[in-house]
Amino acid sequence: MGDSKEGGAESPPVGAAAGEGLSLLSQGESEEPSAQGSALFLGGNEVKSRAVVKYSSAPPRTAFARLEEKTDLKLPPANWLRESAKLGPAGTTILGNSKKSKPFSSFGMAYDFIDSVGNDVDVVSDSENIKKLLKIPYSKSHVSMAVHRIGRTLLLDELDIQELFMRSSQTGDWTWLKEFYQRLIDQKWQRKKKSKEHWYQKAILSKFLYYSINGDGAAQPVPSAAEQQESSSSDQTNDSDGASWPAPFEMPSSVSEDPSASSQGLKNDFVRNILWTFEDIHMLVGSNMPIFGGGRYPAVSLRLRDNNKPINVLTGIDYWLDNLICNVPELVMCFHVNGIVQKYEMIKTEEIPNLENSNFSTKVIKDIAQNILSFLKSNCTKEGHTYWLFKASGSDIVKLYDLTTLCEETEDKYQNPFTMPVAILLYKVACNMMMKKNQNKKHYGTIRTLLLNCVKLLDKSRHPQIIASANYMLSELFQLDEPKKEESSESPLNENSDESYSEEEEEMPDSDENGSYSTSSDPSDDNKAVAIIKSVGELSVPEKYKSIHQIRPSCTFPVCHDTEERCRLVLSYVLEGLKSVDSSIKKESDLPAADPNTPIPLKYEDESTRGGPEGLEKQMALFLDKMGSLQKGNYSSQSGMIPGSWQHKMKLQLILKSSKAYYVLSDAAMSLQKYGRALRYIKLALQSHDTYCCLCTNMLSEVLLFLSQYLTLCGDIQLMLAQNANNRAAHLEEFNYQTKEDQEILHSLHRESSCQGFAWATDLSTDLESQLSVSCKCYEAANEILQFSDLKSQNPEHYVQVLKRMGNIRNEIGVFYMNQAAALQSERVVSKSVSPAEQQLWKKSFSCFEKGIHNFESIDDATNAALLLCNTGRLMRICAQAHCGAGDEFKREFSPEEGLYYNKAVDYYLKALRSLGTRDIHPAVWDSVNWELSTTYFTMATLQQDYAPLSRKAQEQIEKEVSEAMMKSLKYCDVDSVSARQPLCQYRAATIHHRLASMYHSCLRNQVGDEHLRKQHRVLADLHYSKAVKLFQLLRDAPCELLRVQLERVAFAEFQMTSQNSNVGKLKTLSGALDIMVRTKHAFQLIRKELVEEFDQPKSDESTPAADSSPSLNREEVIKLLSIFESRLSFLLLQSIKLLSSTKKKTSSNTEDDVVLKTNKQIYSQLLRATANKTAALLERIDVLVHLLDQLARGGGSVQ
Repeated sequence: MGDSKEGGAESPPVGAAAGEGLSLLSQGESEEPSAQGSALFLGGNEVKSRAVVKYSSAPPRTAFARLEEKTDLKLPPANWLRESAKLGPAGTTILGNSKKSKPFSSFGMAYDFIDSVGNDVDVVSDSENIKKLLKIPYSKSHVSMAVHRIGRTLLLDELDIQELFMRSSQTGDWTWLKEFYQRLIDQKWQRKKKSKEHWYQKAILSKFLYYSINGDGAAQPVPSAAEQQESSSSDQTNDSDGASWPAPFEMPSSVSEDPSASSQGLKNDFVRNILWTFEDIHMLVGSNMPIFGGGRYPAVSLRLRDNNKPINVLTGIDYWLDNLICNVPELVMCFHVNGIVQKYEMIKTEEIPNLENSNFSTKVIKDIAQNILSFLKSNCTKEGHTYWLFKASGSDIVKLYDLTTLCEETEDKYQNPFTMPVAILLYKVACNMMMKKNQNKKHYGTIRTLLLNCVKLLDKSRHPQIIASANYMLSELFQLDEPKKEESSESPLNENSDESYSEEEEEMPDSDENGSYSTSSDPSDDNKAVAIIKSVGELSVPEKYKSIHQIRPSCTFPVCHDTEERCRLVLSYVLEGLKSVDSSIKKESDLPAADPNTPIPLKYEDESTRGGPEGLEKQMALFLDKMGSLQKGNYSSQSGMIPGSWQHKMKLQLILKSSKAYYVLSDAAMSLQKYGRALRYIKLALQSHDTYCCLCTNMLSEVLLFLSQYLTLCGDIQLMLAQNANNRAAHLEEFNYQTKEDQEILHSLHRESSCQGFAWATDLSTDLESQLSVSCKCYEAANEILQFSDLKSQNPEHYVQVLKRMGNIRNEIGVFYMNQAAALQSERVVSKSVSPAEQQLWKKSFSCFEKGIHNFESIDDATNAALLLCNTGRLMRICAQAHCGAGDEFKREFSPEEGLYYNKAVDYYLKALRSLGTRDIHPAVWDSVNWELSTTYFTMATLQQDYAPLSRKAQEQIEKEVSEAMMKSLKYCDVDSVSARQPLCQYRAATIHHRLASMYHSCLRNQVGDEHLRKQHRVLADLHYSKAVKLFQLLRDAPCELLRVQLERVAFAEFQMTSQNSNVGKLKTLSGALDIMVRTKHAFQLIRKELVEEFDQPKSDESTPAADSSPSLNREEVIKLLSIFESRLSFLLLQSIKLLSSTKKKTSSNTEDDVVLKTNKQIYSQLLRATANKTAALLERIDVLVHLLDQLARGGGSVQ
């Protein structure tokens, strides 16, 4: 828009200050571009002024030509009205035949210096308007200005009532204002024509300036740089179709959708823009004053005065303010009489207030400035509203009207021509702040207010682009992934933050001290005015109008107390944006009719019609094919949007935002365990994404990553729904519910695509297998997407998460098929052979486990890989169990198939242990795998022992294999570590020792010949019996097992006794057997304790019927073992009595033997009497036995 952007002041430092005059303190030479302007201080503590030129299109300053006396200014110079680079556009501007101050001049400046607006500048205006305001108390002339508020900045523009009303009679605009003006203010209004004197003075001034241009090329018509810039920018702006609105966050080259915008003067037409600080007021001022320089006078302003008319106060203030604003230290006045030059006079700027006939106090001017600013800031509170500051000619009363409110009372509220420029400016300021949003989040409230006010001003049908863009920016303000703790520190929501920056709702009562603005019974007041200054004289009173409303630095940003609230706000803005975009697309008739109020039906298909998991495979293939085509950039829109158009760009952005919001909502619902709601939201997220894919011409990797995340979450939800099948009705109800907002967003999506791309992933099935399959397919699709581009290496954490989930779901599906196979196996009665259905389930289960193991191994997750290997081992055991049913139960043998599968199971368990490496990695998993491995060996050994495959193998080989398997089972059975599983391990180990002892006992009975082997078996049997007893004694809940082992030991002793010939040997064996009998007392005591507890239970709880047996004690087994015990004890005592009696006859009397014999006889006698009593209760029998065993223990029971 101009040649140069100057950082410094236009004038270099000039001379010293006069004693009481104005001094100029400069910070640098004008040649230095870094100089930041100059400060002017009045002597005697008066006013401070500082001006910094922000922009200038003026040519380099040249000295003015001093005209000779008697030069006739009525005669035009040769170069008159020719464009001149030296004069710039100033000549024609001052003449008034071309560009006078336009009603939108401040907006042009605001657009160029958007950083200053709403923030650190109080006023943006033409210098002429500033001067007019500061002269109000001194002048009788009328004042008419439009005032707009953007943040803390006020924009002031001349509102030429006469020109407007002339225009209104031609165009019909502003008729409402004309009627209002005539009714309330000036009932006899008519166009006032300017006098001939006025035009004469204008013409003579213009000729004088052209005469004053020094140089040979004065008469050459040279277009100025500003003109060239104007022509180039008007080429952009005068586009008949209206310029394309930018994508969000791009500063527009042209901001208007309205082709008439350029004619409204939305350009910065000033020769220079100056940041002027007057006391504490910061103003961005536009000025066209010609400045001359060079030679003795580096910077002067040139004025023409009629020698017959003395300078009055108004002229003095005018000159003084012009020089202050432009930082010009001196004024040159040329005096003329009837157009004939008389003389020149030079005056310093600081001396102007003291000129004869033009005395004024600079301090009063300062007070006027502060009072007017306070008055306007206190009353122009609503952002986006057009206020009208009006003082009638010759009147002392200044009134402020809210034209927006008055305009809204008319039929067309958009008749206010200021609406569009204000909305554009609000939008541009918000855009500018948005660009810097990451630097400072405290501006979010301000940006939101700017955008809300912008949207409020615009007509949706006329400006869909800005409304869509503003709504998108509003949605961008809410960080969807923001941690909650940040929100809680925000200030509470201010109810008025939508309205403006000031607290206009909290109006304080007026007082005389602060100036009474309004509501007086004086007939000069009217009730339409927002505020009134009753007398212009009040403006000269220091601090008469204090700003009673503190301007907040930024608006409060609404606090969203939870994620759902924040997402709902985002979606409300997205919906408004989508509506704006859709309304601007013309091809409405080509679209299928859809009522946004009618819910879109959700399709449910029976699993059989869709083909279950097989159908899923086809849908997945189609989906992946589509994703591949996206990489090539296929584009398909049903609504006929043109790729690259603003509608296309904006809709893409809005749809992506909606998909993110729905994803966050789904994630939040998931954490609340509302799985039906979570599936509904993720369905909407994926439908949004599907539409995005249809519209997108170039898929970004970031968007593909979002899709991968959405599908991962969808997989999680489907898995949770599968695991919570008992609450299916509630989930279905949540899934089917739809808000009106969601329906309308979906309606907008359906304009572009069918939204069925992800239907396979988001159906709520009632079938468990289908849900698990869908979940798995979601993870697979998420993983496939990561393979498309370099996403896998760019997002390693997400990739690991996806693979973990894939491993987990494959484990879940594997377990599901495995359990189904086990259920089929348990139902199998008629046919003993393995069914094809079972085999099919094994294959499916095995395949899932294998893939899952591969997933976990690829991300070095040893623990989970071990768990899946463990599950595969379990599957092998189920396969083995399935084969055990084949054949007749009586002829049953341990089959080779069983052996094969059990050995495979062992292999998988060993692999699991190798995967873990050591117990330290995960003790719980390590212990679990060890236990399963021990169980497999134990089961294998037990089956070989119980169903020995004698048709295939020799007895010795079977015994060897059983022994080896049992010892391996013992190896992996940890009896020493204290844990919840320790009693189980002890019981298992005891059972193994018992079984091994029984096996060697059996071998000894059946074996003939090889004495060495017999001796070995005898030793092993004795060893294992001892170990079994020790372990069973550690357990409190296995008294029957302990009793059985002891009875087997007694039987083992009896068997040994049969092969003995000498009485001494037999007596010794008998003595050992009776010792074993005595040691069974512990088992009987445990049985007795349980029986007593069982007997007492019905008494303590009448409602519980007396049970014959508790879960831990089998009464029948106890009675059976008790009978065996009684008979064996009876037998041993009888044998002992016989042997001791025969020994007594043969040998001399032995006192010890006599005692034992006597004791044994007594016990034997008591035992016979006790067993003869068939009616004795179980508890009595046990008590008798415990008593007898005590006697036997005391009496020695045997001969040493």
